[in-house]
Amino acid sequence: MTDAVIVDVARTASGKGKPGGALAGLHPAELLATVLRELLDRHELDPALVDDVITGCVSQSGEQALNIGRTALLAAGFPESVPATTVDRQCGSGQQAAHFAAQGVLAGAYDVVIACGVESMSRVPMFSSAQGKDPHAPLARRYPNGLVQQGVSAELVAARWKLSRGELDEFATRSHRCAAATAAAGGFDGEIVPVGGHTVDETVRPSTTVEGLADLSPAFADPSLVRRFPEINWSVTPGNSSPLTDGAAAALIMSAERADRLGLRARARFHSFAVVGSDPLLMLTGVLPATEKVLARARLSLDDIDAYEVNEAFAPVPLMWRREFGADPARLNPRGGAIALGHPLGASGIRLLATLVNHLEATGGRYGLQTMCEGGGMANATIIELP
Repeated sequence: MTDAVIVDVARTASGKGKPGGALAGLHPAELLATVLRELLDRHELDPALVDDVITGCVSQSGEQALNIGRTALLAAGFPESVPATTVDRQCGSGQQAAHFAAQGVLAGAYDVVIACGVESMSRVPMFSSAQGKDPHAPLARRYPNGLVQQGVSAELVAARWKLSRGELDEFATRSHRCAAATAAAGGFDGEIVPVGGHTVDETVRPSTTVEGLADLSPAFADPSLVRRFPEINWSVTPGNSSPLTDGAAAALIMSAERADRLGLRARARFHSFAVVGSDPLLMLTGVLPATEKVLARARLSLDDIDAYEVNEAFAPVPLMWRREFGADPARLNPRGGAIALGHPLGASGIRLLATLVNHLEATGGRYGLQTMCEGGGMANATIIELP
């Protein structure tokens, strides 16, 4: 069986996902097209060689409707012969796109494939694809007490794992501190593609302090929910959550043989994959069984992993994960995470991959693990290996 390898992975810098954000003036398909073009131009690769483009996108409505992956590749000037599809596994859509792409290579269905993702949360607001309807209405019989949005699930996680407001705010401060230090040292330069003249992650706030975050009010403490969940201390705020973000990212994935024939260096290979379902009320806990599953498949322990990227949708998620696995804090999101770098939903899985590959290369690491909690109670986990 051939290896599925990562030849390159790149992303836009993050833009604040609101009117006036650095990327808000750009159509989401153009955001993604810019990264697609750059990915091929870097390696002088004929786009006609691409067997498929698999795109993660969560809010598939408005400008992101009708298979935005296909729109973006045509806007990027790819031949009409190159197909694309768009997938939705909520926050893990980009990571799932990478799984599908690599698994296609391993199955012999692809030689060259691009996994990518995009989300313009300024132009296509979160939940807009529901169009005011309740997509979960058919679940009322199975879950008579109702489900909740992810922010409330984060509060339930904080309550169950007894995570204090101070712990959440300290972790958020660390995210900004690590991201700012990496940016200042040029650590993101190789992964960021300029788009619209924008080259700096707009969501990073180097001046963030625990004291400043302590002044923020809880974001999800609706009176009816306060009555429903008396165990919650209501500690999740905009400061210890990922911000609304615009962005795109893409990974060039090949069989090891094709990369060798094309004279391209494989920066990493996909080692193991896992995807799980979990409690849709505690929907953010899927990263725990996903991590256990991918480590078992890889026949590795967490001690073997040199760096782990656990998506910072909300601070309770990586803190819960760290506590459950007794993980080394220094290896967890060492360049900062989504609290600082942003969370453009469909693109985040590829963004984590870009940051992980670059960090392992810079530090001489061998194995990297990334995992992503997902709406509806799911999670993906991936282990990559560097040469």
